[in-house]
Amino acid sequence: MRLRILQLSLLAVLVLAWYLLTKPGLVPSFYFDQDNRAAFFFGEPQKVFWVIVDWFWSGEIWGHLGVTLLETALGFAIGSVFGLAMGLWLALSPTASAVMDPYIKGFNSMPRVVLAPIFAVWFGLGIWSKVALGVTLVFFVVFFNVYQGVREVSPVLIANARMLGASPRQLLRSIYLPSAMSWVFASLHNAVGLAFVGAVVGEYLGSSRGVGYLILQAEGTFDINTVFAGILVLTAFALLLDGLVGTVERRLMTWQPRASETEKV
Repeated sequence: MRLRILQLSLLAVLVLAWYLLTKPGLVPSFYFDQDNRAAFFFGEPQKVFWVIVDWFWSGEIWGHLGVTLLETALGFAIGSVFGLAMGLWLALSPTASAVMDPYIKGFNSMPRVVLAPIFAVWFGLGIWSKVALGVTLVFFVVFFNVYQGVREVSPVLIANARMLGASPRQLLRSIYLPSAMSWVFASLHNAVGLAFVGAVVGEYLGSSRGVGYLILQAEGTFDINTVFAGILVLTAFALLLDGLVGTVERRLMTWQPRASETEKV
């Protein structure tokens, strides 16, 4: 409870500072003049709040939000599955890893956002071009964490399991996967934001629906309050998805001691 109070207090301080800095006459600043430039550049929290309320009250946001969340969920799920599978395969196959190493590094070093126009040509302006971009962003984060997690399994532990007659499938289920799980979930927490990035960037480049489309339209009319409203809505749902990942992590990682338990020990 104390932690939640501190978090909400910090949020209140940030919102109050935002309000004061964009309110003419309350805080001296070179941004403040008769045209109220601070509010033009940074928006006003009370107006941003009412934009969000109007979106949800009128129902305007639901169709756009549904499209963005679907693109995000598909990009996140497909990218995570492929990243997990490729990470396990290359970590357990030294020959394949050596062959694929320069190609993996090459694709990872590529600025993948520039692939968005190519995906738009390949898959059209529907959801699949956004999903493809999200997959490319999520895949490498999950892949490298899984690969590193499997490679760091203790060789002594593997040797002992083999001496006891463990089959390759048993090694995978009982040693490799549990050892890599902490790395997997660490990557999934990072991948949530990247999946949203893929969806929104794709909507920027070409779409007629989605929260990214709403933000783009607001930018075209210099409506900074609507831009911030879209950003806050996306942030809130990204936190919800991250919380869902955290819930799954706690259920699957019950064997791992929590930080509070470790401190007590």
